[in-house]
Amino acid sequence: VIAALVQFVEMFLRKFLPPLYVSLGIFLPLITTNCAVLGVAILCIRRELSFLEAIVFAIASASGFTLALILLAGIRERLEISDVPKSLRGTAIGLIMAGMMALAFFAFVGVDSSLKALLYK
Repeated sequence: VIAALVQFVEMFLRKFLPPLYVSLGIFLPLITTNCAVLGVAILCIRRELSFLEAIVFAIASASGFTLALILLAGIRERLEISDVPKSLRGTAIGLIMAGMMALAFFAFVGVDSSLKALLYK
């Protein structure tokens, strides 16, 4: 929730208060990243993981987050040079791309549940 709010604030500042947006620089994206780190820590506490399990969970979460960012950046670069209709340029195509990526990653939920079903028979 906080990360989404920060993203909306960033878009608002970029559009309506460019000098403030420039002065904040890298700090707005860092707030979003800090939310992801805090979320992983909270999940470790809720699941009552041991220290070693928490380390593995944190590394796996960081790897997944990195993979998602790299894929989104790569797709975003390709979209910059593509002939996208004017009405879909910018945020619209970004949201469509994020939704399609979410659907692709959601497929892993089915793989995970089927593996659990096979392992725990």
